[in-house]
Amino acid sequence: MRTDTGQVFRLEDYRPSDYLIPSTELTFKLSQEKTVVVAELTIERREGVAGNPPLVLDGDGLTLRRIAIDGNPLDASAYSVTPDELAIAAPPAAGRFQLTVETEIDPSRNQALMGLYRSNGVYCTQCEAEGFRRITYFLDRPDILSVYTVRIEARRDEAPLLLSNGNLGERGDLADGWHYAVWHDPFPKPSYLFALVAGDLGRVGDSFVTESGRTVELGIYVEHGKEPLAAYAMDALKRSMRWDEEAFGCEYDLDVFNIVAVSDFNMGAMENKGLNIFNDKYVLADEETATDTDFANIEAIIAHEYFHNWTGNRITCRDWFQLCLKEGLTVFRDHEFSADQRSRAVKRIAEVRTLRAHQFPEDQGPLAHPVRPRRYREINNFYTATVYEKGSEVVRMIRTIVGADAFQRGMDLYFERHDGEAATVEDFLKVFEDVSGRDLSQFALWYHQAGTPNVTVACSHDARAGEFTLEFEQSVPPTPSESRKQPMHIPLAFGLVGPDGQDIAWSQVEGASVEDGVIHLRKRRHVVRFSGVTERPAVSLNRGFSAPITLAIEQSAEDRAFLARHDSDTFSRWQAFNTLLTETLVAAFRSLLGGKKPAFAPDLLQLAGAIAADETLEPAYRALALSLPGEADIAREIGSNIDPDAVHAGREALIAAIAEENRQLFKELYDGLHHAGPFSPDAASAGRRALRNVLLDYLSALPGGAAVAASHYSAATNMTDRIAALAGLAHRHRNSPEAVEALAAFEARHRSDALVMDKWFQIQASTPGPEAVEVVRALMEHPSFSISNPNRVRSLVGTFASANQTGFHRADGAGYRLFVEAVLEVEKRNPQVAARLATALRSWRSLEPVRQAKAREALLEIRAAESLSPDLRDIVERTLA
Repeated sequence: MRTDTGQVFRLEDYRPSDYLIPSTELTFKLSQEKTVVVAELTIERREGVAGNPPLVLDGDGLTLRRIAIDGNPLDASAYSVTPDELAIAAPPAAGRFQLTVETEIDPSRNQALMGLYRSNGVYCTQCEAEGFRRITYFLDRPDILSVYTVRIEARRDEAPLLLSNGNLGERGDLADGWHYAVWHDPFPKPSYLFALVAGDLGRVGDSFVTESGRTVELGIYVEHGKEPLAAYAMDALKRSMRWDEEAFGCEYDLDVFNIVAVSDFNMGAMENKGLNIFNDKYVLADEETATDTDFANIEAIIAHEYFHNWTGNRITCRDWFQLCLKEGLTVFRDHEFSADQRSRAVKRIAEVRTLRAHQFPEDQGPLAHPVRPRRYREINNFYTATVYEKGSEVVRMIRTIVGADAFQRGMDLYFERHDGEAATVEDFLKVFEDVSGRDLSQFALWYHQAGTPNVTVACSHDARAGEFTLEFEQSVPPTPSESRKQPMHIPLAFGLVGPDGQDIAWSQVEGASVEDGVIHLRKRRHVVRFSGVTERPAVSLNRGFSAPITLAIEQSAEDRAFLARHDSDTFSRWQAFNTLLTETLVAAFRSLLGGKKPAFAPDLLQLAGAIAADETLEPAYRALALSLPGEADIAREIGSNIDPDAVHAGREALIAAIAEENRQLFKELYDGLHHAGPFSPDAASAGRRALRNVLLDYLSALPGGAAVAASHYSAATNMTDRIAALAGLAHRHRNSPEAVEALAAFEARHRSDALVMDKWFQIQASTPGPEAVEVVRALMEHPSFSISNPNRVRSLVGTFASANQTGFHRADGAGYRLFVEAVLEVEKRNPQVAARLATALRSWRSLEPVRQAKAREALLEIRAAESLSPDLRDIVERTLA
C-alpha cells in the first residue's frame, strides 16, 4: 500500500511524457502467491524531445526480478528501483528500443482489489485509475496509448478460462497440466483499460450482427450455476449495441465482447476494451433475487460500460483531469438509452432526484470541485457525482444550446476528429462550436467552476399593457479554493401557462436571448418582458431540468398546485408538487423545533390523492410523485442547524396525514394494482409494482399497518414486492412480531445468496431510530458479514452512514464511533472503499452544534490514525478544511 506523499497534481502542470510505448507484450505466469509478469515494452522518444532524458516508470509495491534493454541485461548501476518507481538514467540514444521488465506479484494478498488480485478462486484485474502500476513498471498515464498482446499461462485445473482484451489469437496446452492463451487488441489503449481474468467460470453465449454485417461473439461469465441469472444482462447488452448504432452511429469493432461478473469489486463495473468486468450485482438477476430497480440498474450499467467503447476507449482522456470527458458524456448516453427503453419522463425525474441527493450536497460542502478538477492528491477520490452526474447535465445543456441536429453533427465530428486519441474538454467543446457557429467560451465555466448556481426569479404582470415580466438574478456560492464566481450561461426552458392549462403565446420579447422555448441567462441580472400576455400566467421554469441549478421563484402555493395538475411539461408538473412537499416538510421541521405539532394544508393532502388516482399519468410517474423528498434532501433545503430526529418526525407526520386523508382511495388503488400473472421486468409492469408499493408504504403508516405489510410480504411472488414489504415492516414496526418473523424468514430463504443478503443488511442498516447503532454493530458480527467484501461493507456500513440520518447522527455520537471503527478497519484492506465511506460526513457542518462537534471529533480521530492511506487522508483533510 502506498504511503501518503502529500503530492498535489495540478492541471496547469500537465506536459506530455518524454517517451511513448507504442507496443506492449505481456506474459503472465499465474500463481496464487507468486505470479510472474514479463513485460516487453517498445519504447520510443517522443518527437521533438531534446537530449536524452531519463525514463521513469511508475510502480506500486512491485518486486523487480529482471531488466534488460534490447535483450541485454542492464547493469545495476544503470538504473534505480524501488517498489514504486523504476528509473533508467540514460536510456539508449536511439529513437526506439526494447525494454524487458520482469516483476513478481502476490495476487492472493491483494485485498485492495487494485491491479491483479485473486478472489473466490478467480484472478481478476482493476487498473483504473492507477492499478496497472501494481502489475508492472510502466508509464501509467492515460495519454500513453499502446497496442497490447497478452499471453496468459496457468494451471488448467485452476484456471480453465483465460481472458484478456481484444481478440483471441491462439491457445494450447503446456507441460505439467498448464495451458496458455494469447490475446491481441489491435486498438491502442491506455494502461487503465488493460484487463485479465482467469479462473473457472460458467458462460452464457450469444452473438450480435452489426450494422455492417459482422458477427460479434458475446460472452457473459459468471459463477457456475448462476448462468440463468445472466439472461437479462445479455438482452440489455444486445439492445445497447443496436441502440448505439442507431442513435450515435457507433458500431462495435472487435470480434468478441466479453463480460465477467465477480463478487469482490471496488466499482460498479469497468469498461476494459472488449473485456468488461462487473460487480456481479449489476449482472445477475431474476424475479426471485432482484428488484425492479436492480433490473433497471443492470440495463443502464451494461449500456454505460458498452458505450465507453467509443466514449472512453476509442477516444480516451488525455489526463485524469479530463475524467468527465469519458464519464459525464457516457452517463449522458446511458441516460438517453434508458429513456428510450423505458419512460423518458420517469427517467428524467429519477435522474434529477439522484443529482440532488448526491451531487448537490457535494457542491455545497467541503468536497466541492469543478466538473473538470484543477488539482487532486488522490485521483480515486474524484470518481464523484460531480464528474459523472453533473458532467452528464453539462452535455445535456450543450444539446439544449446548439439544438439536437447540431449536437448530433458535433458528436459525429468528435468521433471522426479524435478517434484513436487522448482528448480534452476543449477538444469536445470545439466540435460543437465548429458545427453550430456558437461561442461556448462562457458556457465552458460549467466545466471549470465549482458550485451549483442559484437563480432567483421575480414575476410581475401588467394586464393593461399586456406585459409579463421576469426578473432573474444568478449567483454561485463560494466553494473551496473559489470565493469569487463568474456568471454562467444558463439555458432555462420555460412556458407561460394560462388558466386553461395551455401555454400562452406572446407577440414579442425584450431582454435576455429567448430561442425555441429557452431563456439564455448570461449575466448576473436579466429582465425579460413578454408582450401580448393579457392574462396572468403561471410560470413554468427550468422545464425538463434544462440546467442543474437551484431555483427560487416568487410563486404562490396555488400556482404550484395549478402547475402540478396542468403543466404540459411532465418534469415541471412533478417539480411543482415536489416543491410543495419540500416546503411543507421544512415548515414541519421548524414547527417541531419550536415544540409545536406540524399542521398540513388539506389541499396538499387532497392533491396527493388526485395525483395517485390520475390515470392519464403513468403508474411509475405517480409512484415518483408520491415518494416524498428524502430526509437528506429536506436537510439540504433547511441548510443549517439540522436536527435529524426532527426532520424524520416531520416526514413521518406528513406521510401519516396523506395516508389518513386518502385511506380509502389508496386502499382501492392498492387492491386494483394487484397482478397475479407471471413476472416481467418491463417498464410498464415495474411501474405498476412501484405505485402499488408506494401505496403500501402509506398504508403501513396507518394503525394496523404491520398486518397490511405482513400480508403483502406473504403474498409476494417477486423480490420487488418482498423487499417493499420487508422495508415497511422493519422501518415502521421494527419490534413487532410481524417484522421479526419476516426478517427471519427472509434470512432463512436467502442466506446462501450474497447479493440478496446485501438487501437484508441494507434494510436493517437503514431502519430509523437510535437503536440502529446497536443493530448495525450486531450485524457486523453476523456470519454473512465480511469486512473485506466491498458489497457487504457498502450494504451495511455504507447504508447506515448515508441513508440512516437518525441512527448515524445519533445525538450521543455512538453512530460516529461505530463508523470510525469500521472505516479504519476497512482502510487496512481497501483504502478506496474506506475513502468513499468517509464522504458520508461531508455535510457535518450543517448539523446542530452538539452533533456537529461529535462529527468533527470522529473526523479528527480518523485523521490521527497511523499510516493512513492517501485515499482516506485526502477525503478527511478536505472534509475538515
